[in-house]
Amino acid sequence: MEVFVAKSSAIAEGQRVLIDHKGQKIGVLRVNGALHAFLNLCPHQGGPACEGMLIHKIEEVIDEDKRYLGMRFHDRDVHMVCPWHGWEFNVETGASAADGKHKLKRYKTIEKEGDVYVVV
Repeated sequence: MEVFVAKSSAIAEGQRVLIDHKGQKIGVLRVNGALHAFLNLCPHQGGPACEGMLIHKIEEVIDEDKRYLGMRFHDRDVHMVCPWHGWEFNVETGASAADGKHKLKRYKTIEKEGDVYVVV
């Protein structure tokens, strides 16, 4: 079943919309030009994962000689951070950045005729 979320223009890059569908909150966001939708429920302790900040993945920089050169933000890999306890989730996959076996429930998104829908 397709559930209307918003007009496509209402979800700009880096923005999100939360909807309520039959008592479940679903977060829909646009990152790197693509739409992503997740159940707004952190697998850690049930926090509102989709309401957290979006940050680019932080990665360590190591040179050819295995020397540490500092840290940098990844240019495309974006994480969503649950505001309750800081658990980070990859926006493209929903997988926990710390432990890939923990994931947010993901929904398929559809964009057609200027509208955004999630498939539930």
